[in-house]
Amino acid sequence: QLQFVESGGGLVQPGGSLRLSCAASGFTLDYYAIGWFRQAPGKEREGVSCISSSGGSTYYADSVKGRFTISRDNAKNTVYLQMNSLKPEDTAIYYCAAKAFTTVQAMCVTKQGVYWGQGTQVTVSS
Repeated sequence: QLQFVESGGGLVQPGGSLRLSCAASGFTLDYYAIGWFRQAPGKEREGVSCISSSGGSTYYADSVKGRFTISRDNAKNTVYLQMNSLKPEDTAIYYCAAKAFTTVQAMCVTKQGVYWGQGTQVTVSS
């Protein structure tokens, strides 16, 4: 079965950090741009950060720029999202997805991808 498995979410205090992982199952990530997306209750899905297949290009939403860092390890078939200085407004379910033949900005802005995982809950609260 072709899918992503997200992990690393949890409850953290404002100002804290989390590292999310997105592991691919059933396919190789090598040829795909990968994006992290999030959806909070009552809100539309948001493209948080996207990374090109080589890792050479990245895109960040303005809301997370300077606080989040996306990276990938193709040998481990995994993409990561390091989240620092977390804020209550970062609370959401975080998902990852893959897309071929796209720019990172287009992927994050259009929020399109394939092989969506079940997501991992991130809650930022004191």
